[in-house]
Amino acid sequence: MEGDVNLRTVRMIADYQFGKGAGKALFPDSVKFILSTTGRVRQITDNGLRIATLKADSGWFTLSIEGARRLHRSLPYPRMRVVVLDEVSDFIAKGKSVFAKHVVEVDEDIRANDEVIVVNTKDELLATGRAVLSAFEMLEMERGMAVKVRQGVKK
Repeated sequence: MEGDVNLRTVRMIADYQFGKGAGKALFPDSVKFILSTTGRVRQITDNGLRIATLKADSGWFTLSIEGARRLHRSLPYPRMRVVVLDEVSDFIAKGKSVFAKHVVEVDEDIRANDEVIVVNTKDELLATGRAVLSAFEMLEMERGMAVKVRQGVKK
């Protein structure tokens, strides 16, 4: 019974944070919850893989690369994506941060501190991380970090 409440709660948060339908795409019925000592959901796993962590301070999810894969498959392009030059794909896939000068396209709804997925121009998933700049700033600025990468596909 309690698992049902947790599942409904995390799906609702995901739908709000990432858009309608994201909760079901991220968290199938088979997910398991890792709870804090106070009984709150901290991590969500599926088949032993971490999908997301629910941050205690903000109440938002941070995605693992598995969570990013699930959202990448379910969200239409360019939703939640930061698109980078193909030349830097390998560095970013290894977990290096994205700089503004390498951004070629971005979901216009992205704000600073949003959780994002980083792709190349062929929409191949490279990494997941936190936007440091807004979508407008990423495209306008010539210098500075655009996305603090949390995890790359090759890391």
